[in-house]
Amino acid sequence: MIFTKYRNSFRWVMIVLSFIIISLILWNTYVFFQNFKAEERTKMDIWAEAQSDFINSDTNANLDLTLKILSSNQSTPMVVINNDGSVGSYSNIDELKILDSIYLKKLILKFKDENKPIEIRYQNEVLANIYYGNSNLLNKLKYYPLALLLIIILFGAVVYFFYRSNKNATENKLWSGMAKETAHQIGTPLSSLIGWTEILKSENVNKEYIVEIEKDVDRLQTITERFSKIGSIPTLQPLDIIKETIDSYSYLKTRSSKLIEFEIITPNREILVNLNKQLYSWTIENLVKNAIDAMKGRGKITIEISELEDNIKVFISDTGKGILKNKFNAIFEPGYTTKKRGWGLGLSLTKRIIEEFHKGKIKVLHSEINKGTTFEIALKRAIN
Repeated sequence: MIFTKYRNSFRWVMIVLSFIIISLILWNTYVFFQNFKAEERTKMDIWAEAQSDFINSDTNANLDLTLKILSSNQSTPMVVINNDGSVGSYSNIDELKILDSIYLKKLILKFKDENKPIEIRYQNEVLANIYYGNSNLLNKLKYYPLALLLIIILFGAVVYFFYRSNKNATENKLWSGMAKETAHQIGTPLSSLIGWTEILKSENVNKEYIVEIEKDVDRLQTITERFSKIGSIPTLQPLDIIKETIDSYSYLKTRSSKLIEFEIITPNREILVNLNKQLYSWTIENLVKNAIDAMKGRGKITIEISELEDNIKVFISDTGKGILKNKFNAIFEPGYTTKKRGWGLGLSLTKRIIEEFHKGKIKVLHSEINKGTTFEIALKRAIN
């Protein structure tokens, strides 16, 4: 209870603490890097002194110590350049590459950027210059903060997506529960309407009126079944896709403006596809309604069903305002809508019904601004 009440404050505290911890880690790494770099500089200064003593030594006194210092560099890449430009000595650099003058010039420039050259002096005269770069360990340490930051970002992304997926799952459960409750609430007056329809049949009422009422009652039953199936795995059965498409199409045709021309093109035979009757009809109705809205109540809608071996395709075309190419995928996202009224769930539900429940595909096949749009639904033929 307390956590729920102060949840937002707790999140901000965690964000601030995380920022402070990351900043401290990066700062400490930077300080350590600078200290390590200073130590390497000190080692190279000692090496330069030893090199100067070795060049100008007239006796063997302390020569063993000098040679030991000179041979101690096993990690830092360096090259000694004499005053005449020749290479005096080098360490931890490929022997073949050091002979390449172009490579050597680039290497010296690189070393200059990384560290200030050290002069080898004797009696106030510069004998040579030592150019040295960062050791492999120092280079790795230099990129350590970036690697750490990348790991933190990736970890944060994982936490964020886990939170989002958990939140989405909770919202899906809520919407599923609301949909099932809606179906339950519709069921009560629907039962009453069915009863009243039976009473009207016994009265002297025009039968055509009763037929139309029964169609709308059937429609309400279909809607109730659709909502009751949200959040559960629907059952599929082999159905004639041509009949199911025509049934959904015809219902909307009789209740649409006379200014809209309807056309349906299908093979003259039965084509069986594993379908859920209620959800498939929902798909067709969503696409046809969107087409009607896109045409603003005037134009032509064409549905065509074709088959190629086991692939069954349903094309739904309109002569409406069209869709921009960069919106072909966005229109299927939940919440996307160009209407002043609406939640932008129609095409999102359509995509889920076709791709998740029926294992098919749906896409915008073609669209031109002010000329029209064609949607394509691809399904597999039912195996007998």
